[in-house]
Amino acid sequence: MITRDLSGRIAVVAGATRGAGRAIAIELGALGATVYGTGRSTREGRSVMDRPETIEETAERVHAAGGTGNAVRCDHSKPGEVAALAERIRAEYGRVDILVNDIWGGDHLVDWEKKLWEHPLDDTLAVIRNGVETHVITSHHLLPLVLESDAGLIVEVGDGKAEVPYRGNIAYDIVKSTVVRLAGSLNAEVSAGGAMALSVTPGFLRSEAMLERIGVTEQNWREASDFGGGFFSHSETPHLLGRGLAALAADPGRSRFAGACLGSWDLMHEYGVVDLDGSSPDWGSVDAEARRSIVDDGFPDVGA
Repeated sequence: MITRDLSGRIAVVAGATRGAGRAIAIELGALGATVYGTGRSTREGRSVMDRPETIEETAERVHAAGGTGNAVRCDHSKPGEVAALAERIRAEYGRVDILVNDIWGGDHLVDWEKKLWEHPLDDTLAVIRNGVETHVITSHHLLPLVLESDAGLIVEVGDGKAEVPYRGNIAYDIVKSTVVRLAGSLNAEVSAGGAMALSVTPGFLRSEAMLERIGVTEQNWREASDFGGGFFSHSETPHLLGRGLAALAADPGRSRFAGACLGSWDLMHEYGVVDLDGSSPDWGSVDAEARRSIVDDGFPDVGA
C-alpha cells in the first residue's frame, strides 16, 4: 500500500481562489500540508473577475480536508505584495516545500472572435502581463524559500502540453505555451539546489465558471454532456488534477518527472487517483484534432 503524506510540508498555491488552484490547495491539505492560498478575491471585496469565490473559503476547505489553510490576499502582479508574502512565510516557517503557480485571471480580457490585429492591444498586453509576468514575479520572490527546502517542488499550472499548435487566441497562446517553457527553464536553474520544477495541465475542466457558463451544476452537469460537440462528457472536476498533483508531491521518486509537462490524465494513470465522483476521465485519450476544435471555439478551461 502506498502511503501519501504531506504532514509538515509547507505549500504555496498562487491563485487559489477558484478552479484548479482551489482544488490543488484542498487536495494538498487532504494529505496534511500547510497551505498558503493566495488570490485577490476576499470576503471584503472581489477582484476584477467579479466572481463570488474567495480565498477565505478556500482556506476553510483546506482545513475541512485535514490540512492547515492560510488565506493571503496577494496581487501577484505587484512585486511588493509578493515580497511581503515571502517575508511572512520566511518568518513563520523559513521555507516553502511546494510552490504551485496557478495565476491566470485573464478570461475577461480575451475576445476569442478577434485576430491579433483586431484584438484591443491593451487587452492583449494585459493578458500577457497577467499570465506571464505574475509567474516571473512570484518565482523571483519565492524560489529562495523553495531552495531552503530539502526537496523543493515548483509546479506551473498551464492549459495544454507543449505540442499544442495553437490555442485559439494569440495572447492566450503566448501565456499558456510560456508556462510550459517556464517550468522547464526553472527546472534547469533550481536542480543544482536540489529542487525540481514541472508543469501540469487539466483536461476539459468543469470549473465554477465553466459550469455557470453552460448553465448546469456539478450535480446535474451530465444533462449538458452534448455541450462542445459532446466533448463535455469527457470533462473533469479540478480535483482530478489536484489529487494527482498532491500524489506527485508526496512521491519520493518524483524527480523522474523533472522538467516534464504532465496532464491530469497522466497523473491519474501514474498514481491511480480518481475524480470526485469516482470516475477516471481520460482527456488524453480524446482525439487530438477533436480537442483542438474545442479550444478554437474559445473554451479556455480545456487542457488541449
